[in-house]
Amino acid sequence: MAVIAWATHEDEHYDDFGSALQVLAAIDGGALFVAGLGPAAPWLLGVLRRHTARLSPAIRLAARDVARNSPRTAPPIAITMVMTAFAVSWMILTVAVTAQHRAGYFPQARSGALVVDVQTGDANDAAAARAVIQQELPGVPIAQRDDPAHLGHFSLDVEDVDLPDVESVASAGFIGDPALLRYLTGDPATPYDEGTAVVVTPNDLKVDTVTLFYSMPTDDDAEKELPSKSIPAIAVKSADPYVNEVFIPTKVIRDLGLRPQPIKLIVDPSAHRTTEAEQERINQRLGERMSAYVERGFQEPAAEWMGVVAAALAVALASALIAGGQAGAGGRTRRVLLRVRAGSPLALRMFAAGRAGWSMVCGTALGTFAGCVIGLLLAWPMTASSDWDVLPRVSFETPWWAIAALATGLPVLAGVIAALPKPRRP
Repeated sequence: MAVIAWATHEDEHYDDFGSALQVLAAIDGGALFVAGLGPAAPWLLGVLRRHTARLSPAIRLAARDVARNSPRTAPPIAITMVMTAFAVSWMILTVAVTAQHRAGYFPQARSGALVVDVQTGDANDAAAARAVIQQELPGVPIAQRDDPAHLGHFSLDVEDVDLPDVESVASAGFIGDPALLRYLTGDPATPYDEGTAVVVTPNDLKVDTVTLFYSMPTDDDAEKELPSKSIPAIAVKSADPYVNEVFIPTKVIRDLGLRPQPIKLIVDPSAHRTTEAEQERINQRLGERMSAYVERGFQEPAAEWMGVVAAALAVALASALIAGGQAGAGGRTRRVLLRVRAGSPLALRMFAAGRAGWSMVCGTALGTFAGCVIGLLLAWPMTASSDWDVLPRVSFETPWWAIAALATGLPVLAGVIAALPKPRRP
């Protein structure tokens, strides 16, 4: 794991077969590391037995009972170790990967905008989707984005404009009507000219022209390059810092002989912010051919990773309780305790709580340590970039407080659960 963490620590492209093997080998190394914790359980129990002489009788006898019955208690304690290590490493990896994804997240639309993908590019599907939106959101203006790319090659060249993820030639841009332009700018008063392109950017730029490059398909399935066309252009300040696009009026594309078709319908968040309930109703009515989403920014995957951690900790807790029960399979220690404490029920409850608590302590001690090692080493290959445009690694805050709460709280919880049933006398 350490070698692979070092091999993948640089900010570069790792999307190939060798990199996948490295990640797989690192995960296998983590699994072997966790599996190696099993034989450590009897050793840890022996240490526990030798260093509990100064504790209260109930707690001391519980520790010795767990240690003396190691053939029965070691296997479930080993499972507790494995599950604790898995939960801790999963917590660290989730925080690391989430921080990297948050840094690399790029919005697909303006914040709060409802977008319906017309995947077929069919005008009838677009009309049906528009009707659904109008029924659910009556009176709300709907912008339409068109795309001519499937009919041939089409690209833009904008001088002195630094568009995101583009070196010298822009993509097909935003082709549409006045509503689409006003969605991009966030200003309903933005002037519209059907023969003028608009560079919508958060930067202070002056743009005079936009050059269109295009080709048309021929009968022999080839593409015929046509002369480029330059059209007037202006620059307009965008309200959203993520909007850095070129708007082309649909009429300009039609004048080139291309036939633009709809690919997206957009509800401007300046006119209406779609709620989750409205989005759900629209998706239900759209069916399977189309889908609607609302741009709400990066979403933390809290529910998913907490469910995995909770499941692992539940197994760890159950294993510790089983180990505590296995430790008391005899009854000799409890009889000694009753003689010492004059038959006190509280002493029996403390004894049961101590057995479960000590079993959990043995499991969480090495499990937490191993989970921290595995999580911190696997964070390097798991956050390596698979894109050609490499995003530098970002730092993340290791959840030390959550890990400490887990390591100290689980033994207490195991003891409380074990002490709840009414104690049975030997």
